[in-house]
Amino acid sequence: QVQPVESGGGLVQAGGSLRLSCLASGRTFRWLAMGWFRQAPGKEREFVAAITWSGDSTYYTDSVKGRFTISRDNAKITVFLQMNSLKPEDTAVYYCAARIAGNSWPPHPLSDFGSWGQGTQVTVSS
Repeated sequence: QVQPVESGGGLVQAGGSLRLSCLASGRTFRWLAMGWFRQAPGKEREFVAAITWSGDSTYYTDSVKGRFTISRDNAKITVFLQMNSLKPEDTAVYYCAARIAGNSWPPHPLSDFGSWGQGTQVTVSS
């Protein structure tokens, strides 16, 4: 069982950057693909990015391609989301989750992930 804990959120101006971290305790972390999701007020949770257990493959939703980078450090049991060129529409609570089902790539974002963290708020002002 992986227990993610997110951090690194905050308030930033449009065009700025933030780096989110997800500390994922649990012995199986290093063998699991991990993902970042976000949920804006009044909207459903949406997929942002995912990374394989080895870090050799990544997958992004179109709206963040070229701006966000997912990475991981298995020795530190941590997944990162580097967010650059932030826009007001990136404002949301960001969640980290472990892939608990499926083995194809890219993963199915709606059904493959579980073990959610509590989230970290990202607010981008215009």
